[in-house]
This record gives sequence, C-alpha cells and structure tokens, in this order.
Amino acid sequence: MEKTAAKKTTKVDKRAKLIEQFKNHVLENGKEPVSVFKFTQSLKMKEVDFYAFFSSFTGIKRAIWQTFFKETISILNNQEVYNEYSGREKLLAFFYTWIEELKNNRSYLLTLYGTDKLPKSSLPKELGGFRQDFKEYVNEILQVGEETEEIASRPFISEKYDEALWLQVLFIFRFWIKDHSEGFEKTDEAIEKSVNLAFDLMGKSALDTFIDFAKFLHQSK
Repeated sequence: MEKTAAKKTTKVDKRAKLIEQFKNHVLENGKEPVSVFKFTQSLKMKEVDFYAFFSSFTGIKRAIWQTFFKETISILNNQEVYNEYSGREKLLAFFYTWIEELKNNRSYLLTLYGTDKLPKSSLPKELGGFRQDFKEYVNEILQVGEETEEIASRPFISEKYDEALWLQVLFIFRFWIKDHSEGFEKTDEAIEKSVNLAFDLMGKSALDTFIDFAKFLHQSK
C-alpha cells in the first residue's frame, strides 16, 4: 500500500512539475519551449516522462485552463452562501471569481494570448476541456433556473443557452485581456452588464407572457 501511494504521489508531482515549469518557461522566455525534447532536457527529465502525461504542449495548456476552472469552482463551493444564490447570482459569482483567478496568471496569459495574438473568431483549441467543464457547470444552473422559472423554457432555443453563455466566456476573457482600467473595473462592469443581459433574455419576457395568454384564449374557446 505504501509503495502504491508513493508511486501515485510521484506521478502527481511530475505532472505538476511539468505544468509549473512550462508556465515558468513561457514567462521567462516570452514563448513556448522549442520542443518537448529541449524542454525535458532542461528539467533533467526523460522525454518519455512528458508523454506519460501530455501528448503535446497543447495538452499542458489545456490542463492549465481546466485548473483555472477547477480552482474557481472550489472557491465558490467553499462559500456557504453560494448555494443560496439564484442562477444569475451564481454566474456573476463565477465570472468575478474566475477573473480573480486569471489575475494571478495574467503575465502568462498575456504572453500567449495578448491582444495581437487572439484569433478573431475563437480561442485556441486548448480551451476544449475548459469549454466542456463550463458547459456542464452552466447546464446545472440552467436546469435549476427553468425549474424555478428564473429562465424561460423555449423550444429549440433553450438547448442553445449553454453555447450562448460559452460565447460570453470568450467575450469576457477578450475584454479582460485588453482592459487597462484601474483594478480592471471595466471588466467588472462588463461582467455585470453581460450576465444581466443574458438572464434578462433567457427570462420570461413580455412576449412570452403574450404567447401564454394567446394560447389560453385559444384553448378556452
């Protein structure tokens, strides 16, 4: 049992070391390592040790993005009041906390995703795991929101809500990367306004009320 635990700890340590040293390399050199071989050589590790955890540097960047998400969720779940929030309040809390987590890594993120490096239509493929994690998280919020009628259930449209909120993630990240306001106060405003708009649009509107009334009149004939 002790040997198994020791092996598991060693694996975790190696993986964490690779991630940390990759971030350090980016920060110190302003770019990714030239190759996996040179990267592992500088760490006095075998190249095969890298491939035991990641197939490429994209894999490391993917893991870093998912770590940002997991840390954010961990912080939220440790706040007792979080579970009492409405869907709108939960998403606001998520974005505010997520941005705080990103601030701890701004230099790294600016190096790889600075304003002159961001693709116009999307973000790099290493966000795939983060995208999946976020959509699973936000779908729980949407489900509860529909049950409490905070969010309107609309045929063919409701199933697209999670993707619309993912686009909001991209909007907020792009905004923050370019934000030079003191304390990133403009980003906070962008979060508040965009989340409120999203929930206003997903909520029951005057149009929904009119349609419900029209259905009632038709069925009452």
